Amino acid sequence: MEHWESLCPGGYRFVYDDTLFPPGTDTFLLSSLPRLRPGLRVCDLGAGTGLLGLLLLQRQPELQVTGVELQEEAVRLAEQAAMENRLTNRFFPLHGDLRQIRSLLDTGSFDLVVCNPPYYAPGSGALAAEAPRQSARAEVHCTLEEVCQAAAYLLRWGGSFCLVHKPERLTDLLYTLRTSHLEPKRLRFVCKTAGAAPSLVLCESRRGGKPGLSIEPPLLLRTAAGTPTPEVDAIYFR
Repeated sequence: MEHWESLCPGGYRFVYDDTLFPPGTDTFLLSSLPRLRPGLRVCDLGAGTGLLGLLLLQRQPELQVTGVELQEEAVRLAEQAAMENRLTNRFFPLHGDLRQIRSLLDTGSFDLVVCNPPYYAPGSGALAAEAPRQSARAEVHCTLEEVCQAAAYLLRWGGSFCLVHKPERLTDLLYTLRTSHLEPKRLRFVCKTAGAAPSLVLCESRRGGKPGLSIEPPLLLRTAAGTPTPEVDAIYFR
């Protein structure tokens, strides 16, 4: 079943389907990481039904966002969202496999690439029964290395790659970024509360960047009283 919701009162509407991977907190958190400015050319790898692209456009309307997605049904829903929000001139869902990115898009044609990739390496845990959920959370159809290589191909020199991942794979993440010529520049851990171990990590790397990594203060999801922090409220447009 399809569901339509608004990002905020009067804001863009996004769609998801029960048979596909539902929208998650990690996508909203990732949308807060890039430093957006008018005119940026953005590519979302593994775009699903387009939620991340719509979040970025809600924050900065003057973007050009292309979403690459393997699942044809998800692309169809993203196309509907583009029409629903009158964004067909700025939001471009593209059906394709990021592993064949060279046949889909031109090299160096984007200023910013974003991705909420599969978190778990093959054989590291049980897979979901549904194929769409498998590909969204485990490296069934693409690996971390393939994601980073696609991002490096798409980015202009000096362009940024922003993604979210699991802290337990931080070594894999930083190593793979650097070997893909994407130098890690900013790192921010996501914690449920102050003092809690991180549950996610947000990372920005730069194509051809010089070494030097900034560790930013953690993004806290809840206050000591158990309510969402002001930053999380802002991320959710509340």
